[in-house]
Amino acid sequence: MAWAPEARTAAVRGADGTTLEVLRALESGPRGLVEEEAEERLVRHGENTFPGRRPDSWPRRFARSPRDPFTAVLLVLGLVSAAVAAWGTACVIAVLVLVSCVLRTTGEHRADRSAAALRDLLATTATVRRRATAASPPLTRELPVDQLVPGDVVLLAPGDVVPADLRLLRTTALTVHEAPLTGESAPVEKYVDADGPGDGGSPALPLGHPHLCFQGSSVVSGSGSGVVVATGAHTVLSGALPRAGGRPRQPSPFDRSVNGIAWTLIRFTLLTAPLVLIVSALLRGRGLETLPFAVAVAVGLTPEMLPVVVTTALARGAALLARDGEVIVRRLPALHDLGAVDVLCVDKTGTLTEDRPVLALCEGPDGQADPEVLRWAAVNALWTLHLAELPMPDALDEAILDADGEGADGDHFEKFEGVDALPCGPGRRLSTAVVRPPGDPRFALAARHTLVVKGAPEDVLDRCTRAAGAELGADGRERLARRAGELAAEGLRVLAVARATCPARTRPYTPADERDLDFVGFVALSDAPAPTAAEALAVLARHGVDVKVLTGDHPGTAARVCRELGLAPGEVVTGERIDALADAELARLTARTTVFARCAPEHKARVLRALRAAGHTTGFLGDGVNDLAATVAADVGICPRDGVDVVREAADVVLASKDLTALDRAIVAGRRSTGNIAAYLRIALSSNVGNVIAMLVAGLLLPFLPMLPAQVLVQNLCFDAAQLALAFDRPAPGAHLRPALLRPRALLRFVTGFGLLNAVADLATFGVLALALRSMGAEEGQSAFHAGWFTENLLTQALVMLLLRSGRHAAEGGRVRVPGPIRLATAALAVVGLLLPLSPLGPPLSMTPLPPLYYGLLALVLVVYGLLLAVARRPVRQST
Repeated sequence: MAWAPEARTAAVRGADGTTLEVLRALESGPRGLVEEEAEERLVRHGENTFPGRRPDSWPRRFARSPRDPFTAVLLVLGLVSAAVAAWGTACVIAVLVLVSCVLRTTGEHRADRSAAALRDLLATTATVRRRATAASPPLTRELPVDQLVPGDVVLLAPGDVVPADLRLLRTTALTVHEAPLTGESAPVEKYVDADGPGDGGSPALPLGHPHLCFQGSSVVSGSGSGVVVATGAHTVLSGALPRAGGRPRQPSPFDRSVNGIAWTLIRFTLLTAPLVLIVSALLRGRGLETLPFAVAVAVGLTPEMLPVVVTTALARGAALLARDGEVIVRRLPALHDLGAVDVLCVDKTGTLTEDRPVLALCEGPDGQADPEVLRWAAVNALWTLHLAELPMPDALDEAILDADGEGADGDHFEKFEGVDALPCGPGRRLSTAVVRPPGDPRFALAARHTLVVKGAPEDVLDRCTRAAGAELGADGRERLARRAGELAAEGLRVLAVARATCPARTRPYTPADERDLDFVGFVALSDAPAPTAAEALAVLARHGVDVKVLTGDHPGTAARVCRELGLAPGEVVTGERIDALADAELARLTARTTVFARCAPEHKARVLRALRAAGHTTGFLGDGVNDLAATVAADVGICPRDGVDVVREAADVVLASKDLTALDRAIVAGRRSTGNIAAYLRIALSSNVGNVIAMLVAGLLLPFLPMLPAQVLVQNLCFDAAQLALAFDRPAPGAHLRPALLRPRALLRFVTGFGLLNAVADLATFGVLALALRSMGAEEGQSAFHAGWFTENLLTQALVMLLLRSGRHAAEGGRVRVPGPIRLATAALAVVGLLLPLSPLGPPLSMTPLPPLYYGLLALVLVVYGLLLAVARRPVRQST
């Protein structure tokens, strides 16, 4: 999903050219369209509504949910178990499949509602100017938003929601709230003059054009009118919607890992069950009577509790995060994906910086630091705010006053008396405060006024004739303009300050009085770094997470913020350069680039897709509609709680605030949960594989089944129940310092090695049983063999749980204490293994008590097995 190219094209088309050229291109005018022409355009362009597809219903999604391989394997085994009347196994598998399908369906259904949430950002009616006929006077009336067409003239007033993308025709102190689109909380000034203040936008970033208003934004103050340049599917807002023919969302790292493990199990299962039948038929002459045993072996090979253990481990981690109210995990598998993140992409504003400017420097005409420049800038800011009756305080003025108030003489501006103010406005990039100096007589003939001017450097310098009392010629102005450009290239917002003294007058002051100024100096402001950002970036780096900045801001601004936070920006890549690169080239570029500036929504999404194509697991933190495409393109979409509803609905993780410290804690929690899941898979699969190998060998050597189907299922039930405790394990020290991912190949290598070791222990037990049961009869010896192997299996599985769990370093010096749930689970396994054959349940399961000699020999086998596990475990790295 990305910002649709046709939406950007329509927006740029409305931005290009003069107002007259745009009106001619749209065949419209300030008096509005004729009704008949508007109806024809409605048929041609369609209604002004969101495109999109109808989301699937919950039942339909549920019917499609058993599509992942692991769920399919469980479902097939359940059906086979029911076919051979193994009803207990069939019921257990049915419950596990149901839980897995419900969790998957609920998460997908909730995420798919995000597109529908965009409709809440729209107005229902708009004030439109139209004419009945070409000769009729224009009439203003309310019109349903879906009836708007390109060329309509829309009137805007405070509180209105912009109903379509507009090119402004007239404005009066118009400010617009664009947070739903950009995530920026400060209102944006809008004006007709395309060459007015601001950066003027760029074709790659239509939101930067101050003479355009976009659907979904709202009017804060002032009024205006504009001509509609885009409706329906061509608006910038609707360009954030997923489209039926668009790029589908790629499987998450969790899905890829689980699917890989599931396909590995499928291959083992498809090989094992038929092999058991063939071996039994060829060597022992058994037929289909061994089918229940073959099914039991296949079930024993499958980690039936995987959905429950995964859900428990992830839910426990999510609950611990939610307990502090800082992080809400909306999709449980996203916690695993968080733990696997090795590249985190963030916006600049509100994440690395606070949403306010701060003073960076003030310097005089000679380029040296001069606090006097700040004092005069503060005089201008104070009296402009007091006298100009602005609709809202200017953030730059407030930052200057805050900085001046922190000085030793912060109250000096109170010595001046305000007389008049000329604020910034449409097409005007400077403000002037007229003040009476302290001690100056109010009504004397010699009374003087001081004009303090502050604004865009080029506009202020054009009005200056002196600098520090000396004449300022063209060369001097050029030198100062060059210095202002250097500061702006460093990512600073530069304001020039000048003043002039003139005789006091009673008439109002006008812009014509802003002349013959004496240049005082420059004040430069930058975005205030977030208090915890530098520390959080350092911690993320120690945890193996590479942070990249994707922003629509000026390249210099983004680079400066990164340097202040200790993040080397390197070469900054802009949206125009991204457009010129093929996907393969972009994938190589993203590996060495930290900052991407002047990014439109589709640029952010392309960067994230390129990172994923290069093998990275990505997270993206954003809060505006312009971040929606990137939120969906990332492996983990993250949104602060105060983000736009549609982005919050699409996100996998919601933060209480845009604080990277809280996000780092969530990443650590995800890695710990993944470690516990990996421990379960290592233990369950290595034990199961070892048992299956031993069963196949025993089937070749013994004239009877090595274990009855009921015994296999009881053993599996005990082991599965005990393994739930692994969800409460404490990972080994340092396990959270690197990305954690379930890697099927690494897991297969681990399981193969330790499975063979487990099979050796089982075969050694066969020898022990043959030695201890020599004096028993055939039938009694068979029951004793079953009991002996049953006991050995549960005891070795308890030993494996202690030695191969995620916090296994506890056995290598006692640095990590074994958690209580694991101690209880392993103790329960040992008790059941030792006592069940001796209990009244033994005979119904065809097990009899064993001679004391067996227990002594079994203890020796277990000691040797434990030593072999400890030796083999040391060089094996954790498989996540």
